[in-house]
Amino acid sequence: MGSWVSTSLPYLTPRAKEQGDAWGAEAAAQGGRGTQRIVHAGEVPAPGDVAALFGISEGEAVVVRRRLILLDDQPNELTDTYYPTSVGRGTALARSAKIPGGAVTLLAELGYVGALVREDVTAGMPDEEERQALKTDPGEPVLRLTRLTLDRDDRPIQVDRMVMPALRQRLRYEIRIG
Repeated sequence: MGSWVSTSLPYLTPRAKEQGDAWGAEAAAQGGRGTQRIVHAGEVPAPGDVAALFGISEGEAVVVRRRLILLDDQPNELTDTYYPTSVGRGTALARSAKIPGGAVTLLAELGYVGALVREDVTAGMPDEEERQALKTDPGEPVLRLTRLTLDRDDRPIQVDRMVMPALRQRLRYEIRIG
């Protein structure tokens, strides 16, 4: 499998429901087939790093959507997306069904629109569960990307934690100044 080039912008922009999700569109644009398997959706205790980004106590309830992202039926990424319960509780975000147009589209419909995004990328070794899910070789590193999305009032509305095989990824950031 070759190197995958990924940009963040399509995942931050609401889409029309008939467009499908951003991952499927990005994969198709690069000649592949992008799908995802929702492994779990619902309320969980907030992990420490997620709680800190949301400004809540560790262990406080948050909504999570855990997904295995596939490219041409091969594991490409593990993604856990977290929402404060004030945003996700009782919505499709807390259920395991696919969301027409994707979660960002639903968030916009609910009145939550991202205005500022902060991403941190680190590299390291996967734990055994990640290694098996991503089908990486022993000793193969992963990239970990944490994305915080804030609304116009600087309130956090979403945290994404992604784990990707480092040898199969290239992250592209385009920044326009002025």
